[in-house]
Amino acid sequence: MDKNFSLWCDFIERGFLQEEFAEFLANGAFNGATSNPAIFANALKNPIYQEEIQRLKGRKAKEVYENLAIHDIKMAAKSLFVLWEKNQDNGYISLEIDPFLGDKVGESVDEGRRLYKSINMPNVMIKVPATSAGYEVMEALMGDNIAVNATLIFDKNQTKECFEAFARGRKKGGRDDVRGVISVFVSRFDRAVDSMLGEEMQARLGILNAQECYEYVENNGGGYTRTLFASTGVKGEAMPKDYYIKELMHPHSINTAPLESIKTYLEHGRNDGVDDIRLPARDFRENLVKIKEELAQKGIAYEDLTKKLLSEGLSAFEVAFEMMLKSL
Repeated sequence: MDKNFSLWCDFIERGFLQEEFAEFLANGAFNGATSNPAIFANALKNPIYQEEIQRLKGRKAKEVYENLAIHDIKMAAKSLFVLWEKNQDNGYISLEIDPFLGDKVGESVDEGRRLYKSINMPNVMIKVPATSAGYEVMEALMGDNIAVNATLIFDKNQTKECFEAFARGRKKGGRDDVRGVISVFVSRFDRAVDSMLGEEMQARLGILNAQECYEYVENNGGGYTRTLFASTGVKGEAMPKDYYIKELMHPHSINTAPLESIKTYLEHGRNDGVDDIRLPARDFRENLVKIKEELAQKGIAYEDLTKKLLSEGLSAFEVAFEMMLKSL
């Protein structure tokens, strides 16, 4: 069985990049990284950015943000480049386009191209939400041979749309080896419905749904498209911080996790991760159906739930982005 499992770090902050990041990479703790508007909003509260923010005073807030973000993403990309050179499935860092561009396909494509050109590193993925407009943006960027991280995926239909958009883009660009990842959000399902489910079904829906998306990718050839399990942080003390890492270590996939979760995973003894990598359980589809049926009995349609989670995800990134810009 081809393992090809990767653990990426879902955290970016300049002090971390300047200090611990290289050490984690040297120890093989993770081999890629991701970011999003909420991560940057929190990072920019750190005093380490204040001198540069003051230097950029007078410029538009988005221009200040992009200066700071591009600097950090480029720093991460340079550190990760040696991994990318060895294996172009790894060594990536992601940067998301402005969440307020929404349905503006042309502007989103232009921004993705501009950000990629500004960073000027081959191991950068441009992150695009999985919406109707987003699928067009993904196709266009892939057509330019730009690696894409499709984000905010909550069901198999979105997975299919992203997979097909990647394929169309690669065909246009004339290269079938441009990497793409399909970021399936996990823990948000469980936080939304666990209070309505029996104890044996709690903290399972996000995993089972993600496995259904993973199965679609693998059954359709996967190749240079991999499933990335995102939103894998654990809230509260009921479960170990590395719960969603250990539950979703599948061949030909990626798990991007908060730094705290990665540290817990390393402390628990990962055994290099090899023995933990496995296919989903054979009965995962049966268990997914059971939970869907239990939710339906409580008046919750699964399709409505996934749409609600997508809408909330889009809104959360907009709010984080807006608050960050106001702070600049």
